Amino acid sequence: MQSPSDSVYPAHWEADVVLRDGGTARIRPITPDDAQRLVSFYEQVSDESKYYRFFAPYPRLSDRDVHRFTHHDYVDRVGLAATVGGEFIATVRYDRIDDRGRPAKEPGADQAEVAFLVQDAHQGRGVASALLEHIAAVARERGIRRFAAEVLPANTKMIKVFTDAGYTQQRTFEDGVVRLEFDLEPTEQSMAVMRGREQRAEARSVQRLLAPGSVAVIGTGRAPGGVGRSVLRNLLDSGYPGRVYAVNHAFPEGGARLDPEGVPGHCSVPEIPEPVDLAVLAVPAAQVPDVVRDCGEHGVRGLVILSSGYAESGPEGRERQRALLRQARSYGMRLIGPNAFGLINTAPDVRLNASLAPQMPGAGRIGLFTQSGAIGIALLSGLHRRGPGDGSIAGISTFLSAGNRADLSGNDLLQYWYDDPATDVAILYLESIGDPRKFMRLARRTAAVKPVVVAKGARHTGTAPLGHTVPTVRIPDSTVSALMRQAGVIRVDTVTELIDAGLLLASQPLPAGPRVAILGNSESLALLTYDACLTEGLRPLRPHVLAAAATPEDFRTALSAALANGLCDAVVVTAIPWVGEEGVASPGEGADLAAALREAASSAAPAKPVTVVHLAMDALADALAAPPPSETPALQPGSTPPPPAPATSAPAPAPLVPAFPAAERAVRSLAQAVRYAKWRRDAADPGRVPEYEDIEEAAAGADIDRLLDELARHADITRSVPLPAEDAHALLARYGIPVRPAHPAPDPDTAVRAAARLGYPVALKTTAPHLRHRPDLGGVRLDLTGEAELRRAYAELTDFLGKPEELRPVVQPMVPRGVDTVVRAAIDPAAGAVLSFGLAGAPSQLLGDTAHRLIPATDRDVAEQIRSIRTAPLLFGWRGSQPVDTAALEDLLLRVSRLVDDHPEVVGVDLEPVVVAAHGLAVLDATVRLARPPATTDLGPRRMPAY
Repeated sequence: MQSPSDSVYPAHWEADVVLRDGGTARIRPITPDDAQRLVSFYEQVSDESKYYRFFAPYPRLSDRDVHRFTHHDYVDRVGLAATVGGEFIATVRYDRIDDRGRPAKEPGADQAEVAFLVQDAHQGRGVASALLEHIAAVARERGIRRFAAEVLPANTKMIKVFTDAGYTQQRTFEDGVVRLEFDLEPTEQSMAVMRGREQRAEARSVQRLLAPGSVAVIGTGRAPGGVGRSVLRNLLDSGYPGRVYAVNHAFPEGGARLDPEGVPGHCSVPEIPEPVDLAVLAVPAAQVPDVVRDCGEHGVRGLVILSSGYAESGPEGRERQRALLRQARSYGMRLIGPNAFGLINTAPDVRLNASLAPQMPGAGRIGLFTQSGAIGIALLSGLHRRGPGDGSIAGISTFLSAGNRADLSGNDLLQYWYDDPATDVAILYLESIGDPRKFMRLARRTAAVKPVVVAKGARHTGTAPLGHTVPTVRIPDSTVSALMRQAGVIRVDTVTELIDAGLLLASQPLPAGPRVAILGNSESLALLTYDACLTEGLRPLRPHVLAAAATPEDFRTALSAALANGLCDAVVVTAIPWVGEEGVASPGEGADLAAALREAASSAAPAKPVTVVHLAMDALADALAAPPPSETPALQPGSTPPPPAPATSAPAPAPLVPAFPAAERAVRSLAQAVRYAKWRRDAADPGRVPEYEDIEEAAAGADIDRLLDELARHADITRSVPLPAEDAHALLARYGIPVRPAHPAPDPDTAVRAAARLGYPVALKTTAPHLRHRPDLGGVRLDLTGEAELRRAYAELTDFLGKPEELRPVVQPMVPRGVDTVVRAAIDPAAGAVLSFGLAGAPSQLLGDTAHRLIPATDRDVAEQIRSIRTAPLLFGWRGSQPVDTAALEDLLLRVSRLVDDHPEVVGVDLEPVVVAAHGLAVLDATVRLARPPATTDLGPRRMPAY
């Protein structure tokens, strides 16, 4: 059944995967060159596992077996292996069979028998589950729709692999064998299972890096100074309780002692007598491969590579970086860097500072990820200034700066933070997004339980920094922002805004609405705050202005009253210094006022967010940021601090209160919290993707297959190809999207005959590319009620704009007047399918007033989408105009979304203009583009990115 082209080695099946325990393995097709590897692998499998595989004692493989298990056509017979260090740890194969369970000989067989074998030392790591995902994807690609497996009843582990996969299956028992049959079409349950396993595995891989039992710093100089020695010093000063080793090739064999640190020193990693969990490399790039080999052979679990000289240095460095990643993954190791700044974990039982940061940050509730070391320094420094020490408002739980992020990325940290009880807010500074489709999915899931705040650099250049070997995302940054908002991500523009938003969200409960009370002892500062609230779309109440000499007790009373007001969702307190009777500032005014505000905030029921705006009152900000003295007992050097308070459903508003030196910063952060809280409430009911009885999905699929076959005769269908208008309109009609007919009019007589068939009144318009959708250039004539008007309009167009063959005029029936809109759907290879909507015309295009949503869109998504553009009032009766049929518009958006989601071959749909009238709408022009769909990055089997 196979074809010669299919017998070529399928390199695209190769993948690196994260296993259940956080280690990694490589999955690839088995080739004839693997004969010795297969024999060696089989020799290390226990007799029991061999019996479960072959249902009989089978101590060794015959030459015939080896040939059969290593020679595949990659169509009817496929074998995959999971490897670590280049050696097999598990295998899986399928053989296509017919209805009677015999090897298939005739075309059309869509069932295969599948079997696994996992080395005993690697059982329980999730290897078989990962292999099942990949062999199922391979089978679907080769036209197999159903797997069958025969398993001995005692082989409960393998039965569980199949039953837990989430596929629709049947089980029978006959002749002492359990026979399982299951469809390979992904189901909602199988996708949930796969993504749940992915999350747990990737979170575990990060956890192994953040909480190692032992650390080796490789490249530690014998003399003080240098990067390696600095990292070693930082590691020891942080109070890390695990084993620490210094490694330098100049140290004597047999070990030495590095003083004054008192750390064991070794000349190489293999010389270390105990296991090493984490290795920090501070050696020249030329020495890294040898060190990575030593680490891999010693069983090191993860690497932090501080060394530079990789992709950031040019093409040669880029290849060096790719080789480094392949080498690390071949040993099952995760990699931070290269060109990394390091990682920090403030957990009281870990206290890990494996970074270039000379000071251990305070422990707190903020998780921090950066791709830039410089931004990492700025964030750590900014947080320290806002609240130094453990338990302060600016404390962090974890920090990781990934540099070129060849392997570990922000997606991995989102997987870890999702269910990390020590992290309440996730903050990320990104310069590139290697897998936007996955990032949006993970961000949306994480944002449903805790805030995700993102600042993105390189927004306008359209390129990633040199060190980031990631695919180019072709969608504009405005679209990325819109998709982040849909995913619940709080996007900010600056490092300062990252810190501001993080502090408020980590210390305050989410507001129940946009109503803001303002109180303070300065009318001017209160008015500035009031204006800032209006600018940010909040609903401020009339400010409550206290006397300039108001006491802390006055503030406490006013704040308590504001928090008790049912018409208030949040409070902004404004404060300026006050002076005593002798004209000097009152001593301790900051601490006294902070205590009063904390007391009032802690007694509010229900809890509401409180934030403070101050002028020249740094002592107040410091007092509000620091935990009460009773919660910060004095610690002896090197002692372990108490753990931070356990996470609750909402952070307590007291005793920590964020303070800002400018009203605009405080209000902007509060507004971000308000919008995020609304998203959280809405996310509880995300809407639904409706079912339509009039959609002809199967017929549309058949049309698409036929059209692609026809297009392939004269076009490259791996790239998008536009359909002829007639075919495009027919395909859209399958989804209940009629397009008004447009009859070509190459001359006036043809135009008159077309108008007679359509019936007057008609429209005459040009379709030349330079005039298309540009009514402002005069290429459209409307409401032509008779032949004379039509001929006159035809003459005007050709006299002023050009010859008919240049203008390509068409005649269309008139439709009811309304608002001209544009509906588009496009697929970005990295970001996925995106649905776009805006009003037609130059003003909207100049303003970039377009709303975007990820496909598939729900009814709630499209309802919000059409209301989110700035020109939306034109749809709802602006300045006395008649409102249009937004229900019909929402229905159209949902149908376009369904078309693109159901058929990945549809890579582009443009409907322009769509005239939305008071009752109904009319699609006047449409373009559809098709292409053979590329392999999706987020809907297939889980795999680590390979750039």
